[in-house]
Amino acid sequence: MVPAAGMCRQHLLGEHVELHMIAACMRRKMKLDGYFAKNCIEPLSIKRRHDAIAAEMRRRGYRHRTPLRQPGVAYLRELAGVRVRAKASLADLMERCPQCRAGLL
Repeated sequence: MVPAAGMCRQHLLGEHVELHMIAACMRRKMKLDGYFAKNCIEPLSIKRRHDAIAAEMRRRGYRHRTPLRQPGVAYLRELAGVRVRAKASLADLMERCPQCRAGLL
């Protein structure tokens, strides 16, 4: 949930791939405990986040050819409405990546 415009190329494209992987896991009703434990996923926001990432990819001149539909979340029960701690995610990314830090300041 970090602003896509400030992310470095590697993190932008990496998150795009992860969103597709998470959506595929959700369609197969697989467990996502690791993503929840690391505060990395908002099940109800998968498509919205993907679309924001894809828009930033296009703005930078990258080709985007992989639309994503919002997967069902009913099987996740009480975890379906989990929200990412955006400020914590931003602080973590800025600490780990000098390129993102420069783009997000």
